[in-house]
Amino acid sequence: MFNSTPYRHLQCAIAFLHPDLGSSFWGMALILASTNLTTARIAAGCFAVALLVVLFIAKNWTLRGLCIGFIIFLAIVWLLQETTKVRILRYVILFIGVMNSLFSVYDIYDDLISRRVHSSDAEKFAELCPCPCNGVGWGVIWGMISFIFLSGSIYLGLVILS
Repeated sequence: MFNSTPYRHLQCAIAFLHPDLGSSFWGMALILASTNLTTARIAAGCFAVALLVVLFIAKNWTLRGLCIGFIIFLAIVWLLQETTKVRILRYVILFIGVMNSLFSVYDIYDDLISRRVHSSDAEKFAELCPCPCNGVGWGVIWGMISFIFLSGSIYLGLVILS
């Protein structure tokens, strides 16, 4: 698509946005949203809308079943939050955010650092962009960025709560 030299830097910039970094970013957003009940409600609503979109786009029934299960789970938690004295919505959003961020760090380590696969995202990125790093080097860089998102969101969440 972009084979000429002027677009090479654009390709590198787009390829730098690894999917696990996006997952870590959304985990950070959910962790920070869990610090307040209003923002937790907004995050739960956005998460439910995203699940509904994926439910209609999904091509297999396993993913559809998972989406339906999470939508039902969020609805039950939300109803418990609003109708009883059980205040669990903030903790559910916090749990989803932390697990999202932790899995992102683990997935980067497992896919890009511990296993040397020549078809990995990091190896392709190292071939695409003129830099001295190989695939493992980019895996370490992406892992550190993901870990910074996780630790930064935990720190900011604690600052917000104090």
